[in-house]
Amino acid sequence: MFASDFDEFGYLAGKMEDYGVDAVELNLSCPHAKGYGLEMGSRPEDVKKSVESAVLSVKIPVFTKLTPNTHDIVSLAMAAYDAGASGIVAINTLKGMAINAEVGMPVLANKVGGYSGPAIKPIGLRLVYEIAKAFKKEKIEIPIIGVGGITTGTDAIEYMMAGASAVQVGSAFYYRGKDTMKLIADEIENFLKEHGYSSVKEVVGVALS
Repeated sequence: MFASDFDEFGYLAGKMEDYGVDAVELNLSCPHAKGYGLEMGSRPEDVKKSVESAVLSVKIPVFTKLTPNTHDIVSLAMAAYDAGASGIVAINTLKGMAINAEVGMPVLANKVGGYSGPAIKPIGLRLVYEIAKAFKKEKIEIPIIGVGGITTGTDAIEYMMAGASAVQVGSAFYYRGKDTMKLIADEIENFLKEHGYSSVKEVVGVALS
């Protein structure tokens, strides 16, 4: 869910809880619409206020999706943690643009939008790694959900090795179809067996040591 100001995050999170959801993910990093996430999500103090507003309004877990369009994602993650977030989701899409050459104008009314897919995986991996490394140093134990360019089971494993406890998958459905989740899950299982792991928990954070 996304909102236009701090109070609205709390109001909408409460509505979602009333409707029966098990958790809410705050989109603090949407590049598609001006004023709805990207600007607020780039400042630690605004991240903290947004998360606090939601956390104080609900009893269900509150996850915070962070922007990669920043020079210091760790400060954003720390702000979310300090505000009571149940987990960190990293990353959202990168700020990009598309132009229709036939008509000579941007494809999106907002001019810029989010770029996703396999090309952003190295960036997502780096940022998850940076957050996980900082959390480990400070002995902070909340889950990190890795996002960005995950198309195969190996991609998911790499995110887990960087410190993610779970992953999100989106663009992969375009490439691999409706059975994407099963394919990735099977590939994860095969990787674990081939490399002597008994659980995905054994993979999480191995690249941090």
